[in-house]
Amino acid sequence: MANSLTIEHVDAAYGAVRVLEDVTLDVKPGETVVRLGTNGNGKSTLIKCIMGIVRPRTGRIMASIDGIQHDLTTLTTEQIVDLGIALVPEGRRLFPKLTVEENLEMGAFILSAGALAQRKERVFELFPRLAERRRQAAGKMSGGERQMVAMGRALMLDPSLLLLDERERERRHDGGWMVRLSHATIAQLLGVRRQSVSRVLAPLRERGLVTSGYRTIVLLDLPGLARVADVDVDAAAVG
Repeated sequence: MANSLTIEHVDAAYGAVRVLEDVTLDVKPGETVVRLGTNGNGKSTLIKCIMGIVRPRTGRIMASIDGIQHDLTTLTTEQIVDLGIALVPEGRRLFPKLTVEENLEMGAFILSAGALAQRKERVFELFPRLAERRRQAAGKMSGGERQMVAMGRALMLDPSLLLLDERERERRHDGGWMVRLSHATIAQLLGVRRQSVSRVLAPLRERGLVTSGYRTIVLLDLPGLARVADVDVDAAAVG
């Protein structure tokens, strides 16, 4: 059944410091939604409110999972995860001394051994590089590879809703922002095969609004991505 997320008139603060004020957002079934803004605009705080890490002062956060409504403001983080809501946190938050495989297992340790093995193989299909380095310590991997591990760990839950916080960004010479994403992340966001990412982004590349290398894609125009790939960039899920 369809899953969705509705945020209504949410206020949140850290002590006397108000961070979110009257935030309303609706993520419909099947949508990929992006919340954009500079540092300090409350993007991470909104993610933390959804995950039960920060409690809103006012408002509701309702998740519909398999047709059943849940008020996330009344649940613990553990209960929210059990509903099938997964987070790729800012800074990745991996266990550096654990192997790639062990980090992935931390994303779904409540599963049976058989189900755990199936989920790992699915992640290795999405990220072949992780299969090659499954026994390597996560702390010894490159930044892009660690991001794959963080994505894979969240996908181990086979989530009904997937949240990604704070993608890597750089300031452009004209004062705008460049957003760096891996090919695998773009594929997940657009719901296409990894091999199809270059084709989907070709119209933006021709206009000089996206560049790509072996491991990363630099998006210079997220509204352009929205027009090309039918992605809503007015709301929230990635940073």
